[in-house]
Amino acid sequence: MSADDRRRKAERIRHLLETEGDSVHENTRVFNEGRYESTADLDDYEALKDEARAIKENAIERLPELLDRVTETVEANGGSVYVADDAADANRYVSEVVDGRTVVKSKSMTSEEIDVNDALEERGATVWETDLAEFVLQVADEAPSHIVAPAIHKSREEIADLFNEVFDPDEPLETAEELTRFAREYLGEKILDAEVGMTGANFVAADTGTLALVTSEGNARKCVQATDTHVAVAGVEKIVPSVEDLQPFVELIGRSGTGQDITSYVSLFTPPGDSPTFGGTDGDDGRGSSDEVRELESGDDREFHLVLIDNGRMAMREDDDLRETLYCIRCSACANSCANFQHVGGHAFGGETYSGGIATGWEAGVHGQESAAEFNDLCTGCSRCVNQCPVKIDIPWINTVVRDRINRGKEGKFDFLVEGLTPDAEPGGVDFQKRLFGNFDALARLGSAFAPLSNWVARSAPARSMMERTVGVDSRRELPQFERESLVDWFADRGPRVDPDEARRKVALYPDAYTNYVRTERGKAAVRVLESLGVRVDVPAAGESGRAPLSQGMVATARSNAEAVYEALSPAVAAGRDVVVIEPSDLAMFRREYERLLPEDNYDALSENSYEVMEYVYGLLEDGANADALSAGDGERIAYHGHCQQRTLGLEPYTLAVLEERGFDVVTSDVECCGMAGSFGYKSEYYDLSVDVGETLVDQFTTDDAADRTVVASGTSCLEQLDALLTRRPAHPVRLLDAR
Repeated sequence: MSADDRRRKAERIRHLLETEGDSVHENTRVFNEGRYESTADLDDYEALKDEARAIKENAIERLPELLDRVTETVEANGGSVYVADDAADANRYVSEVVDGRTVVKSKSMTSEEIDVNDALEERGATVWETDLAEFVLQVADEAPSHIVAPAIHKSREEIADLFNEVFDPDEPLETAEELTRFAREYLGEKILDAEVGMTGANFVAADTGTLALVTSEGNARKCVQATDTHVAVAGVEKIVPSVEDLQPFVELIGRSGTGQDITSYVSLFTPPGDSPTFGGTDGDDGRGSSDEVRELESGDDREFHLVLIDNGRMAMREDDDLRETLYCIRCSACANSCANFQHVGGHAFGGETYSGGIATGWEAGVHGQESAAEFNDLCTGCSRCVNQCPVKIDIPWINTVVRDRINRGKEGKFDFLVEGLTPDAEPGGVDFQKRLFGNFDALARLGSAFAPLSNWVARSAPARSMMERTVGVDSRRELPQFERESLVDWFADRGPRVDPDEARRKVALYPDAYTNYVRTERGKAAVRVLESLGVRVDVPAAGESGRAPLSQGMVATARSNAEAVYEALSPAVAAGRDVVVIEPSDLAMFRREYERLLPEDNYDALSENSYEVMEYVYGLLEDGANADALSAGDGERIAYHGHCQQRTLGLEPYTLAVLEERGFDVVTSDVECCGMAGSFGYKSEYYDLSVDVGETLVDQFTTDDAADRTVVASGTSCLEQLDALLTRRPAHPVRLLDAR
């Protein structure tokens, strides 16, 4: 990415933060909190997710067979099925069916994907969106910014101004009730006058041809019942084997998307429907009151067309890394739980059609990698979406793989090599900024070897200016300060202090790059804390886990790093020692990503014997270790922020339990992410977004209850961000336990 490209992207993000950020943040926050509350009421939440995923896995595996089955079923019922190769093919078919008539539509992302409105209007048809938010966007001539709530970026005041300007009502519209009533009456007339109703489909049951539509408004039912031609447009991945398979999805989709236990309308259509269609009588006011409607046709005369769209999906099905995208039920949980999306919305975090975390897979599959490349880097791999997805899609991995493919598709912009920054495993076209951050371990070794001179040079104005111009390292962000003595070197000189014959446990403390070269004090504290609990500690020389290159989409380098780390730690594991990890994102590599980077046996051996340091301390205390060997809190007031990966792994409670057991008074943050996300907060194009996300956390830690508390965070990125945005220097929790 050139310096000009970075500036343009930064300006775009700043604009959206200023114009849409507040509305997006408020609305996604409500959805997100609602999901946590609603899913907490389910006794079998994880089981439901497992069931839903199994159904989707089965359906995608059997997709050709199910396509044939649903075609037979619908045609036996008197309807028509057309399987479209791509958007142009689908639009041609739909345009022929509509034949220039008036169409009323319910919300459908698939119809957005193929731009069916434009295609129909070019052929002389009139098209009305009847979903309230879609209608707002149609009037405003804007694209959706959210999969479920397409006008989430607009405030009530903005919508009122829009309607008042465009429609010039007798009395200005102001309240939400007035706006809704106006839209209902205006669109009610359009529905009654329309000849064709178009819907999407959340699911299509192959055994009966039943369409399931899950909506928050009654417009979809009206679009079907008020017209004598129903066209349903859906991706082929929406097919499930049977009507019975709908149950877990009905339970999950509303809770996952908007936090509702069940959405307002769950409509099941088994077309062609046998209920009558209705329209206005001569001279009626179009509002459809019971004494002003007449039966137009019997249900037997209704026309039904199911248009199932491939548009790249069958190729995604054959792609081992994109295949999981087809399990998506378009609930938007990944968007609502993403800190970056919460602040900037889908007009930045989205492509031609789709937005949010899963959008990378969809855009790469149906529109191509260029569309995905526009926003892919906004996914930081924090993994907060992983536990929120109702079908357990590994969204960060899909985003990483697509990023890797985008990297490989670019032409090289540098004709020189930098030692340690260009491993042979990666293609020469990887953006130099990504190479820089993806090889942090090599930089840290150099920085440590030449400290403190390297720190002085890096802080100088000329160096900061050059780094911003050439590789986009924002000059406003403080750079890491390298220690001359690494943690590994310190421990080699010091040696272990617990007799192996008297040790309660024996561990290898993994020296992640940041702990080893920058924040060595937390590594030393971890050694002393573990030793005080009777653990014999060793600190082997092991390189960077692969998290840094993986975050840049450099999968080959990440795999190489993972293999080297396993080689360094495997002797300890083979000897029965546990591996203790300080940085949660590295533990997440061991427990999650290494499954894709290492042979199965190696992954199992390392993942099953690795622990986060506070998790390990908790286990030692539960096993009878002397808690009095640790520093006592004596009521010290703590404001604690858990790392994203730590929360995803379910480890935050261990830290809280240990701190509270030692007498600390702890309050915790409830924001999704600190906004730093490793290298993300250093990049000039994303600096403003990173800080905007971080300010949400700062707001929590500067309230009356938390303003005077000691700030504590588990992750490197969190510590860096809080250090930059607060006047209080934060600490890792293990340092609070260190009696030294």
